[in-house]
This record gives sequence, structure tokens and C-alpha cells, in this order.
Amino acid sequence: MTIVYWTQLEAPVGQLLLTADADGALTSLSVPGQKGGRSVLDGWRRDAGPFRVAAEQLAAYFAGELREFRLPLSARGTDFRQRVWGALDEVPYGVTVTYGEIAARIGASRAAVRAVGGAIGANPLLIVRPCHRVVGADGSMTGYAGGVERKVWLLTLEGALAGLT
Repeated sequence: MTIVYWTQLEAPVGQLLLTADADGALTSLSVPGQKGGRSVLDGWRRDAGPFRVAAEQLAAYFAGELREFRLPLSARGTDFRQRVWGALDEVPYGVTVTYGEIAARIGASRAAVRAVGGAIGANPLLIVRPCHRVVGADGSMTGYAGGVERKVWLLTLEGALAGLT
């Protein structure tokens, strides 16, 4: 049986649900009402211990004091999703990119932009893996599993909204 630890943290964007594996690597971070977000399952162990560093870093991020998370992550996904998520990890604080730019970064064709969008939408690690930094080709606030209003809030915190629609 796989051990899953979980905890909840209060944040400006709502209560966060964090999960981690037996090694303490973060496996998910969900927000209330998130499309595809996780819910606590029977057999999971509630324990804030494995999340101390994540809690400190998230508090610093929301206070505008942290620009890059340094946490062990362990999200499961296909090779394609892993490549897309790796490209997300490279998008700096305060910067936005388009779905097409992410596709180009992983060497995917222009036709793969929808698949890239699907992989971004399946990101189980909201906020720490910055899918909120991906916008439409015209700079528009396109879908975000945590809700477009949270996306706008996060981008505002990062000072990334100048010139975007």
C-alpha cells in the first residue's frame, strides 16, 4: 500500500490541500473548486510534518518574498506531461509564456498546442509548478484549473500583468 500524507494550509487563494509521498516529496497541491483537484481519501495520513518546508515557502511566496520554490516534487504523468511540466518549471517568476511557447520549448509541433494545454491543465501541483504563468497567444487569461480569478491574483502578486488582457 502506498502511503500518502496530507495537510491543509490557509492561503490568500483559499485553503490549499497538499499531498506527499512516503519520502516527503510533494505530489499535489489543490485549491477549493479546482477542476481535477484532489480530495482526501480513506487511508491517507494527516500529518503536517512532511509539509513544513512547503508551508514556509508558500507563506513567503504569498508575502511576495519568494520567487522560486525549492521543493522535492513527485507528480506522476506520461512522458509528454512530464516534459510539459518540466517546461513550466523553467518559466521564471513574473513572466508569462504562451501555450505555443511551451510547445516549442519541448520540441512539439504547432499542432500539439492543444495537447500541451491538456498537460498544463492536468498539472497536479498548482502554484509551485507555475501553470498560472501560461496565457493565450493574445495575452488573454485562458483557462486555469484553479479558476481564472486565482490565476489573475497570482499573476498580479508576481507583477506579471502589465500589458496583458
